[in-house]
Amino acid sequence: MMSIKALLAKPFAKYIYSSVQKWANNPIETQDKVFKNLISEASSTMFGKDHNFQNIKTFEDFVKHVPVRDYEDLKPYVLKVVDGQADILWKGKPLYFAKTSGTTSGAKYIPITKESMPTHIEAARNAILLYINETGNSSFVDGKMIFLQGSPILEKKNGINLGRLSGIVAHFVPKYLQKNRLPSWETNCIEDWETKVDAIVEETLPEDMTIISGIPSWVQMYFEKLQEKTGKPVGDIFKNFNLFIFGGVNYEPYRAKFEKLIGRKVDSIELYPASEGFFAYQDKQNEKGMLLQLNSGIFYEFIKADEFFEENPKRITIKDVELDVNYVLIISTTAGLWAYNIGDTVAFTSLKPYRVIVTGRIKHFISAFGEHVIGKEVEQAMKDATADTDIRISEFTVAPQINPESGLPFHEWFVEFENEPKHLQELVEKLDESLQKQNSYYFDLIEGKVLQPLKITSIKKDGFQDYMKSIGKLGGQNKIPRLSNDRKIADTLYALKVTK
Repeated sequence: MMSIKALLAKPFAKYIYSSVQKWANNPIETQDKVFKNLISEASSTMFGKDHNFQNIKTFEDFVKHVPVRDYEDLKPYVLKVVDGQADILWKGKPLYFAKTSGTTSGAKYIPITKESMPTHIEAARNAILLYINETGNSSFVDGKMIFLQGSPILEKKNGINLGRLSGIVAHFVPKYLQKNRLPSWETNCIEDWETKVDAIVEETLPEDMTIISGIPSWVQMYFEKLQEKTGKPVGDIFKNFNLFIFGGVNYEPYRAKFEKLIGRKVDSIELYPASEGFFAYQDKQNEKGMLLQLNSGIFYEFIKADEFFEENPKRITIKDVELDVNYVLIISTTAGLWAYNIGDTVAFTSLKPYRVIVTGRIKHFISAFGEHVIGKEVEQAMKDATADTDIRISEFTVAPQINPESGLPFHEWFVEFENEPKHLQELVEKLDESLQKQNSYYFDLIEGKVLQPLKITSIKKDGFQDYMKSIGKLGGQNKIPRLSNDRKIADTLYALKVTK
């Protein structure tokens, strides 16, 4: 028999669906309203005065007065906020700093304000409610839910709480979910990731788990430990587990592995959260892409990734975007980030409503020879090459080999196989063929004998975990970059002797 909570979830889900449709069906007006509100609210801040917000009436004015910045460029303002000064990037002081480990900046401090915080919580909630509205499935609200996340222990920095985004969010779980939620507070506070996952396994094994959520690479580790302990697939351990919620990386390279670990198919919801804002979530089970959150205090701009490094690339709003074009995502928010480049690239899969997929990082690319290979292309190549095979990949990353001992340079693929392929050369050929089809520069370089076809270097079991541990980034919100334009990761993998 269905519980009161499960029954009540359905009308609430219908109500939220209707309210989401209102803004999703009026995208230009919604974004215009967000833009005007941002400018008006921040016009008396230091940033607003420095950039003439009083005279900004249109997007064109904004482009003229506010250049695109990344964290390094915005740092002089952020440091003032970190020092405890008020009214710098946004009115007053932030509620929190989300601390992230930047690849170039060391620690980054991303402000979260009383205006921006609720949008993170609402988006995550709405993703689940839209799923309930679409499928009619609400029974899972009676079971236990796990959100694999960072420690909720917060530090103070000049009176402002500081921590990982996932740890901050842990403080805002709605009361009606608290009883169902795992792991316990004590377990969640364990800092060492492997110790924490072991404790989570012990805590969850006796429970009726219905929702499991987290970055796929973390969840994979949890699933593997469950299987090691019981000898059963996860779907047999948790009979009512039927919803997997994930974000942070493309799920496709993990899908086959997860279906094997679970032992059956389960529904999934993809999210696109970041410390800088909650940008999108999957709103339909059978539509590609995630619904862009146009009503969450975030104003979006886009720059074609191909043109991004030019002198003066064109900045556009949602009304001018096209399908299947790779864009750098630029945001302005109620947390005081202005024309801010978060480093992600996205492509639109639908313009009615606006849905996106994350295609990679603008800094994560290989162009050692002018090939401009991006994350989406290597992931697609792996998907193409392993389709209709029993090959399962745990993890992989790609780096250029500019000075091989012999022969032409090549792209080196470091792959941790769950099961070694019988015909490795066949996989190499399929990967290379897919990459050439997707990327004309790469095709020309192979054809013109500037590069030789790619090579695969196999990584031992758990080799990537050893790598992440060696750089102090196991667990947390940390992910292996799909590709890099140098050999830093490659050299470390060799130094750790995790290559076969």
